[in-house]
Amino acid sequence: MDLYEKIKSVETPAYVISEKILTDNLKILAELQKSTGAKILLAQKCFSTFFLYPLIASYLSGATASGLHEALLCEEYFKKENHIFSPAYRAKEINRIAEICDHVIFNSFAQVEKFAAGVKSVGLRINPEHSTQKISIYDPCAENSRLGVR
Repeated sequence: MDLYEKIKSVETPAYVISEKILTDNLKILAELQKSTGAKILLAQKCFSTFFLYPLIASYLSGATASGLHEALLCEEYFKKENHIFSPAYRAKEINRIAEICDHVIFNSFAQVEKFAAGVKSVGLRINPEHSTQKISIYDPCAENSRLGVR
């Protein structure tokens, strides 16, 4: 059975990921890291197929999370740099986040004041108020956006 026939036989809905193509792309990213000194992190929200994290971790510097559960996946499967950004953090989760995350990005000065104690490395989301999006609902810099410090 050729690849096309195999793909046609998969019940839908399904995500089909070519490990070869993924690995080829990861090799490009690894070379980019090596040649520039940049660190490339997996955005888990965009690619949440955590069973592939060990493969991805062998090429990338770590991952970014949008909440505690994604950060726990990074800790378990990546065992590398673990960054997190969330528009809001739960007080009951911040100690665990501070324990496992290398870098925590906050959305406001109030969050920094409330939660930064004990965090290894603190970042602050900046809103440049320069919109490049046509649909404002998806634009973090749209007028009246609550994402980041102006």
